[in-house]
Amino acid sequence: MNEKYLQKALEKIPDKRALCILASRRAKQLLRGARPLVKNEEDEFLDLALLEISEGLLDYELPEEEDESFGIL
Repeated sequence: MNEKYLQKALEKIPDKRALCILASRRAKQLLRGARPLVKNEEDEFLDLALLEISEGLLDYELPEEEDESFGIL
């Protein structure tokens, strides 16, 4: 993993958990044949996903908080 891309991506998405989920989902899309949003010679899908995030080309939404009364009793 490219440390430079990771640091730039953390500037866009400071929540490490959200960044990890977004980058891994995008890397899976790229692995399955999705077109990259940036032109780059990267071989690693995760690096490419982090680069897309750092460029501001991917966005995300956090799910709304669940009602505490719903769930395991």
